[in-house]
Amino acid sequence: MDKSIQIDTFNRIAQVSRETITSLEKYEKMLINANNSLNLIGKSTIPEIWNRHFLDSFQLIDFIGKNEKSLIDIGSGAGFPGIILAIAAKDKKIPIKITLVDKSPKKIIFLKKIIKELNLNVQTLNKNILDDDVKFTDDIFVARAFKPLSVILKLIHNKGGNWKKIFIFQGKTWRKELQQASKNWDIEYKQRRSITNTDSVILEIDNFKKIKI
Repeated sequence: MDKSIQIDTFNRIAQVSRETITSLEKYEKMLINANNSLNLIGKSTIPEIWNRHFLDSFQLIDFIGKNEKSLIDIGSGAGFPGIILAIAAKDKKIPIKITLVDKSPKKIIFLKKIIKELNLNVQTLNKNILDDDVKFTDDIFVARAFKPLSVILKLIHNKGGNWKKIFIFQGKTWRKELQQASKNWDIEYKQRRSITNTDSVILEIDNFKKIKI
């Protein structure tokens, strides 16, 4: 799809300011420039970046309430969805504090450059969230292209505090992952269809608990 068509589609759905589109264009340029050395996104997805990554991440902002104070993106990588959500929150004047977690020092340096360039309300944490002894008390957890659902639930169970919601982007294997996770966890969730891929969903988890055997 032609880039100008992608931007028009994004703007028609997202309804953002020209300033926000300019911020996204800066992000796109910095992302593509850094991708060769950091392997941030698959090269085949670069021509579809506005749809595959920007719009896909942006759709989550509609599910985040204005009373939520903090959000953590676990395994943020290139900044999806965290950076996009920060741009969206700035556009919509949602005063949420966003934290991006990644184990790669080089990716954290890249994310810090984006945050500074776009003047975003975001902090970074260079930790291996699976191994390091860290605890989180954020209202919202988000994960996109990170780990299987079962791993994410165990992680949040062990390291999360009084969270309110969890949003997990799931691809075409989501039914299998949910079925597998449900063997160990009693999960209260809503299934939200992705606007960018008919095979994908966003799982909105309100609560979950370990199944006692």
